[in-house]
Amino acid sequence: MYAFAPDPALTKPELYRELAAAARALVAGEPDPVANMANVAALVWQFVDRLNWAGFYRMVEGELVLGPFQGKPACLRIALGQGVCGAAAATGATQRVEDVHAFPGHIACDADSRSELVVPVLRNGLVIAVIDLDSPLPARFDAEDAAGIETLAAAIAVAI
Repeated sequence: MYAFAPDPALTKPELYRELAAAARALVAGEPDPVANMANVAALVWQFVDRLNWAGFYRMVEGELVLGPFQGKPACLRIALGQGVCGAAAATGATQRVEDVHAFPGHIACDADSRSELVVPVLRNGLVIAVIDLDSPLPARFDAEDAAGIETLAAAIAVAI
């Protein structure tokens, strides 16, 4: 049984260190990437506040395909370079968007989303997935959130 409970008194960097440590513990020894993504998506949902969507898009045959997530139903496939997730996958760079409605080509899977953070998961220099976080609040994500999710992505890359 797993009992992960984020401490509300932690600073944001401490919270993300705890999240990465919990994720490493969850994926340790489990060879199934979908099971690992499912548990990590649930863990992110538990640790990171003010989200309306948290999950993965997997790189499959040159496009992003919906993976495990928490939140409302989502877009099934995203072309590279399209929307925030497609931009992260195409460039291999984190995308932190304060106002998704101002992002060129934004894909509105959930009309309630106002800001978004998408971090590519890299293995051997290649994007294998992206971690996508959406919030109903404008400018929800800052540099500490980006750094924390980048640490998480690096921690789980071998397991997804």
